Amino acid sequence: MDEHSLVTLGLHLQALRKTQGFSLSQLASAAGIAKSNLCRLEQGNGNPTLDTIWRLAVQLNVPFGTLVAPISVPLGEDGVQVQLIDQGKGVPQVDAYWMRCAPNTLRHAEAHTLGTRETLTLISGWLEVGPRGCDHHAHPWRKHHLSGRPAAPVPYAHR
Repeated sequence: MDEHSLVTLGLHLQALRKTQGFSLSQLASAAGIAKSNLCRLEQGNGNPTLDTIWRLAVQLNVPFGTLVAPISVPLGEDGVQVQLIDQGKGVPQVDAYWMRCAPNTLRHAEAHTLGTRETLTLISGWLEVGPRGCDHHAHPWRKHHLSGRPAAPVPYAHR
């Protein structure tokens, strides 16, 4: 991520944290990251992983898209890139993302928050996605609904 995007993300993260009434220590502890790492992120330093950003959004009780909305560059690591395309304002809130997985990439992801429904449309290639151990094969240009999640959120994977 470029320096401008890191600073923008950091300032937005700090504003959300303060609005929610979290101290640096409280949010870092809840998200499972070091306080020094959170401090660096808020200052626009460091290079947060997708999982770190995800955990921060969950602890702030905001959608992932709300946390990354101010930046316009893809976030990525290890062959996976994600970018918010549009964030809905209605109920239910619908966020649209562009995601690219490099060939032969396996990405284990944190669980969605309870009540989340994911719809995926594969544009090209081949993809397995779903809760770990219950992968669905996605086919190009067909919608794939990953709903009906169990009562407790479960981690999932993209391959």
